Amino acid sequence: MEGFRQEGQALIFEQNHETVRLEPWGGDSLRVRASAAATLRDDLPGALLAPAATSAQITIEATGASIRNGALFALVSPTGRIRFLNALSGLELLAEEEHIQPHGWPGPRSYQQALGGLYHLEVRFQPNEHEHFYGLGQQTHGLLDHKGCVIELLHRNTQCTIPFVISSRGYGFLWHNPAVGRVQLGYDRTLWVAEAAAQVDYWITVGETTAQIVENYVDATGHAPMLPDWAAGFWQCKLRYSSQEELLSVAREYKQRGLPLSVIVIDYYHWSLQGDWHFDYEKWPDPAGMIRELEEMGVKVMVSIWPTVNPLSQNYAIMQRRGLLVGAEHGGHAVHMRYVDNRPEGPVSLTYYDATNPEARQFHWDRVREGYYQHGVRIFWLDEAEPDMWPSDPSNLRYHLGNGLAVTNLYPLMHAKAYYEGMRAAGQEDICNLARSAWAGSQRYGVALWSGDIQSTWESLRLQVPAGLNMGLSGIPWWTTDIGGFFNGDPEDPGFRELIVRWFQYGVFCPIFRLHGYRAPAIHDPVPLGGPNEAWSFGEPAYTIIRELLFLRERLRPYIMEQMRRASEHGTPPMRPLLYDFPADPVCQMVDDEFMFGPDLLVAPVLHEGARERIVYLPADTAWTDAWTGEKIEGGQTITAAAPLERIPLYLRAGTKLPIRVDGN
Repeated sequence: MEGFRQEGQALIFEQNHETVRLEPWGGDSLRVRASAAATLRDDLPGALLAPAATSAQITIEATGASIRNGALFALVSPTGRIRFLNALSGLELLAEEEHIQPHGWPGPRSYQQALGGLYHLEVRFQPNEHEHFYGLGQQTHGLLDHKGCVIELLHRNTQCTIPFVISSRGYGFLWHNPAVGRVQLGYDRTLWVAEAAAQVDYWITVGETTAQIVENYVDATGHAPMLPDWAAGFWQCKLRYSSQEELLSVAREYKQRGLPLSVIVIDYYHWSLQGDWHFDYEKWPDPAGMIRELEEMGVKVMVSIWPTVNPLSQNYAIMQRRGLLVGAEHGGHAVHMRYVDNRPEGPVSLTYYDATNPEARQFHWDRVREGYYQHGVRIFWLDEAEPDMWPSDPSNLRYHLGNGLAVTNLYPLMHAKAYYEGMRAAGQEDICNLARSAWAGSQRYGVALWSGDIQSTWESLRLQVPAGLNMGLSGIPWWTTDIGGFFNGDPEDPGFRELIVRWFQYGVFCPIFRLHGYRAPAIHDPVPLGGPNEAWSFGEPAYTIIRELLFLRERLRPYIMEQMRRASEHGTPPMRPLLYDFPADPVCQMVDDEFMFGPDLLVAPVLHEGARERIVYLPADTAWTDAWTGEKIEGGQTITAAAPLERIPLYLRAGTKLPIRVDGN
């Protein structure tokens, strides 16, 4: 076949061994698939859910063809080049590149044979002047706008790439492909690359506002469940509590001091061996009794579980025989990480279980259910879920779903799915699990993301702000950081004490409010163990401020839960850049060091050592009230805000009242 034809609600184009399929996929949205193979595939794993019924308008003429779904209109030329327009305004949103030069210039879509019948894929789009790009998960470059960046499509510790981008031109674009690759958001072109994939697959939506684009995206990939009420409180964590008695003593101290505490965390090496997936009962002799005591205090327990398997563990041999471990394409048995475990002392060779295999997911959950869930653990910390491998060589990985180059980015999605489905099957509804990585659609499995093992520095704090804002625009509303950073903070250092106060102030206004860190003095016993990291660990002046911040978070919890309901119902990120709420104010597109927490509270964290004031931009079209002094200020201007150590600049939208001050005003 050659040319255009209609197949149900889909427009099909065929030419020169390529087949392209455009079809409606949710409101104001289209899905595009293309391949140089004999047929397009419907069985490939991904994030998109089955769409609600929509009716496309398809026209086929001698000069080309078109398909319209609501406000999104696509034109396909006789050569197969696709242009996307806003059907209501006529604005061209995005257009595939077309080279008219002869002698080897590629078309907009190119296919090169790769391993196992897969292709190295590239799709090229024309640039647009003054276009800005947001989303793409959590990056470490410190920018809100990705224009001009090359973004790796691969998960790493502190880098969580979700291939969904929102354009300032009014569209959202999902590269619906879990392959390793990259996106270049250049000034000369936009280029999406998959190193090894079966076919081109992308999804595009149009919206009059960023909010509408995000809502269309979560309609297509899944809504987050409602955040449980307990998850909006304070989470206490450190690397690490080494025994049941130590953990209980910390929780008791919080209660004796009258401090709010919602969750306390048991970090790694509480287990016997990696891959046993149960407590070391010598140090944790009565998990069920421990959890009952904590529940009586109103405190939940979260337990860290790694997906790694030690060859000495009780499950390794059976998992290897049944093909439940991630394998190697070359070189025999797979070793994914050399790291320490409880025995033997010193490094061991660890392998990951294969979360892309449904049988492996069920096996893993069954062990977790027996080792933790039966004792009352209802919150899990899915650490190392990228998966984090040393060295990282996806091409040498063999998953149930295929070669690592083609599918490795699915791992955190499938790993979270194992827990979500297991917990639902056990009758649990209030599901919120912490993970270090995620992919498109992870929000539907109750994933809260944190930004990984970051440094305890001012520079690291500054990087977190745009990273968290872009994660919210990527469909995952539950996000946080290690308050104080993870590596190298010294509770006795005056400089670190200032940093952690400022980080606590920022953390109050993150969707998840969680303290964690590998504090000095760090020791090995023989596995890593850090120093104190509780609210009172940083000296009396810092503790006085931190204590008040814990109670500020408590006062805001009703407001926070309102935002969480909007996040569940509409995908609205609780923490978002100013451009989300003030699209008509052009200045807001470039503000990357302050944000809205819900629709009514502007947060301007202090991000530099020694600063006691900072510049704040207040968006136009509304008035603002200084939440601390009650001063009324007109929007559309830049001000210098006072920021003594005990205060983070906060501004309320006109007419709003929130209990920022202790007196409730």
